[in-house]
Amino acid sequence: MQIFGVDIGGSGIKGAPVDLDRGELMEERHKVLTPHPATPDAVADGVKEVVGHFGWTGPVGITFPGVVTGGATIRTAANVDKAWIDTDARALLGERLGGLPVTVLNDADAAGVAEMQFGAGRDRRGTVLLLTFGTGIGSALFADGELVPNTELGHLELNGHDAEKRASTKAKEDQELTWEHWARRVQKYLAHVDMLFSPELFIIGGGVSRKADKFLPLIEGIKAEIVPAQLQNNAGIVGAAMRAAKSA
Repeated sequence: MQIFGVDIGGSGIKGAPVDLDRGELMEERHKVLTPHPATPDAVADGVKEVVGHFGWTGPVGITFPGVVTGGATIRTAANVDKAWIDTDARALLGERLGGLPVTVLNDADAAGVAEMQFGAGRDRRGTVLLLTFGTGIGSALFADGELVPNTELGHLELNGHDAEKRASTKAKEDQELTWEHWARRVQKYLAHVDMLFSPELFIIGGGVSRKADKFLPLIEGIKAEIVPAQLQNNAGIVGAAMRAAKSA
């Protein structure tokens, strides 16, 4: 079965058709830059361009970097324009895509769903936390395989700041941190989350998961097992398609 997935991020909008039997992209993903300001209309145009690139005419699953309630309504917008708050994203994006069936969910939740089905979380029980490091820090919490949606743990306080302002990949790049310095910040963040939730497993996702060997070996003192996401930065696309298939 094939369904289209789109992953809206703070820096890019990417998507591709997904083979849901294998959890793999059917074609190389197409990506456009997230517009600035990332208003609803501007982002919707980016989504239209990504979907139109493939000539897709079926259901579309779309992630959003913030809290999504009822599969439609945006409640937070930390890394996109605040005009998204209270927007009916399902209606907006469905209209922009010419009436195609649209499903919307939190971006980290989508990545987590994909990793639990096809990646590092497969067959894992107990408490599992996927954390995506990118423009911000996204989180997906699972208890015995069941998703607890919209956790947004990147906004936990760390040294008097939102954690994602200190330990996201964007923070590393903006502050020109070495891998060693950034790993210490990530370690402090993981220790805080570990204390609060006592997970059996941390899955580290986002684009930086491709470079896990540069920082994961530097992280010490965390009780939970820590592994990189197997689907890496495609997890959001796969998870979005999975949710769209479920809705369809």
